[in-house]
Amino acid sequence: MILCANFKANKTRQETRAYMAVVESFVFANEIRDTVIVFPPFTALEHDPRNVLIGVQNAYPALKGAFTGEITLEQLDEFDVKTILIGHSERRHILGETQEEIAQKFRFFAQEGFVIVYCVGEPLEVREAGDEALMAYVDAQYVGIDLTYPDLIIAYEPVWAIGTGLVPTNDQIQAVHASIRAKTSAPLLYGGSVKVENAQEIMALSNVDGVLVGSAALSASDFCEMIAQATELTTKGE
Repeated sequence: MILCANFKANKTRQETRAYMAVVESFVFANEIRDTVIVFPPFTALEHDPRNVLIGVQNAYPALKGAFTGEITLEQLDEFDVKTILIGHSERRHILGETQEEIAQKFRFFAQEGFVIVYCVGEPLEVREAGDEALMAYVDAQYVGIDLTYPDLIIAYEPVWAIGTGLVPTNDQIQAVHASIRAKTSAPLLYGGSVKVENAQEIMALSNVDGVLVGSAALSASDFCEMIAQATELTTKGE
């Protein structure tokens, strides 16, 4: 299983240090073998990863340069960060990233050997238009993306479920994940209103290899509980 916590624009550097101390200790003490990745804000990338990987939520596809407000490879190298989140719906829908820009980022960071957590998902109006429209919308988000990239992780995040408390049915999650699985062997995560109460049920679904968690992962104890749930499922499957 793969469990990712996306802080978005939350937590200070001090708060992130305290959070990481809790999660690192939990993972070590419980001999967790699942992959745990935390995506803090830029200001809190400083961490010596022992049992938990640190990823960046976004970056500009360049070594360095005149890109005001961005962070580039040179800075990420300083923090020894080699994991990145690309294509998140908030980057697409709030900040206006196009598929072309997203694909450019993907190509650059793939060439640099990053682990890429690549997000796809649909807004509510597409979901309501039916399965065919939904799958066509998600398929369009693969344009320019190498689905055979060996360090690729795909996260399916229905836009209408992110931060709303709304969650697709298990059948809906499985249907989309089965469609994605037909195109790639990459691990598949589900994201969108994942919380302690539903994480284990979601992770138990076919073709679900973990979760990408937003606000519900801001609590270190809650995130640790989800990690424990994943370990229970992994142990049962052995």
